Amino acid sequence: MNKQLTISIIVLIWLSLSGCSENSLSSLIESGELVVLTRNAPTTWYEGREGTAGPEHELITSFADEHGLKVTYKVLGSIDEILDAIKDGQGHIAAAGLTNTTQRNIDGIIFGPGYQQVQQQVVCRRNNGKIPKSAKELVGVQLTIIESSSYEETLTTLKLQNPLLSWNAVTDTSTEQLLEKVWKREIDCTLADSTIVNINRRYYPELIVAFNIGEPQTMSWVLSPAWKGLKPDLSTWFRRIKDSGQLAEIYERYYGHVEIFDYVDMVKFSQRIKTRLPKYREIFEAEAAKQDIPWTLLSAQAYQESHWLANARSPTGVRGLMMLTLTTAKSLGVKNRLDPNQSIVGGAKYLRKMIKRIPESVIGEDRLWYALASYNVGYGHIKDARVLATRLNKNPDRWVELKEVLPLLTQKKYYKTLRHGYARGTEPVRYVQRIRDYRQVLDRSLLSN
Repeated sequence: MNKQLTISIIVLIWLSLSGCSENSLSSLIESGELVVLTRNAPTTWYEGREGTAGPEHELITSFADEHGLKVTYKVLGSIDEILDAIKDGQGHIAAAGLTNTTQRNIDGIIFGPGYQQVQQQVVCRRNNGKIPKSAKELVGVQLTIIESSSYEETLTTLKLQNPLLSWNAVTDTSTEQLLEKVWKREIDCTLADSTIVNINRRYYPELIVAFNIGEPQTMSWVLSPAWKGLKPDLSTWFRRIKDSGQLAEIYERYYGHVEIFDYVDMVKFSQRIKTRLPKYREIFEAEAAKQDIPWTLLSAQAYQESHWLANARSPTGVRGLMMLTLTTAKSLGVKNRLDPNQSIVGGAKYLRKMIKRIPESVIGEDRLWYALASYNVGYGHIKDARVLATRLNKNPDRWVELKEVLPLLTQKKYYKTLRHGYARGTEPVRYVQRIRDYRQVLDRSLLSN
């Protein structure tokens, strides 16, 4: 028998026996099940107040639904466990906020297409000694990271130029837990991806980004060796959801409200959840239920409006917990805007009214963001922004695109062509972002109690 043919047959037999044949999407669809390895974290997969959520969960759900697949999740405790398990063929895909690094490629990890850029950051606690500003200044700092992580790979590279650099690498913990330890002053600093930092600073406001470390990295799904044949189909799918705007929508849902961070404000808000909110919580819950609005959203909006002060007043004439104008209050039957019960009832009714005015083509939580923006700047300006979005070839039905258009309403070349004219369009964008921020922190606080 031809020697080359003999070798080919042996290789094929080995691939078959070792389970490393390159199964494709059609094979996966035929099986009907997608087994996904992940970890429990706010940037990946978690149980929220309204069910399973998380950026990775959203992506996996979308991919599975499009191909008629049932998803089975295996939630593991660490990235090391996930990488070992996927190499061992215990799942089809690992979707766990994994970055594509040089060492992981050397170790035989099979990465799918990249779908998000992240930046590693050194995170410390404010008012806890000197904050390092560079890798050199990390020498002598009690630095703790996850063992065998992308962070350790970065530090190992930096140690070549800074031989005195040292760190403590731990197992059986998560990046989120290490951030909490920094906040509790149990360790000086840690390393974390920017996405993880942005979300967790809301829960631990004293955390501070000392500096960015290393180059930006690409986040990707990891494929089982037996299923590396999925990569071309995944590349096509990710390209499609990026072009359609779906990928941006998912990022907007989880990260779109974390651009603004006010340390002092977050500390006060966390305190006031305990001191001020209990006085009004029952009213918020009751009125939100009547108007079919999440009560934590209504509460977060009230905090944005008045910081939960019943006698709040503005020089512009708005008053009360929900800061209603006199005209709006009269139209809603509110006789005393400084009465917390009346104010919350009126605010809930008005928000529901705004939601009803939003076109049916706006779907999902975007309806809430459009309604909140209307509450802030007026529905007429939201209509104008939708018109302008269409002119600029943006989708008027997606908040992720409309929030880019609203600030243009301050520019004469745009607002002079629109029915309702000039508007401080940046304000409703910030208004919605802050409310989403407050709501996220409030939801987290309620889950932990």
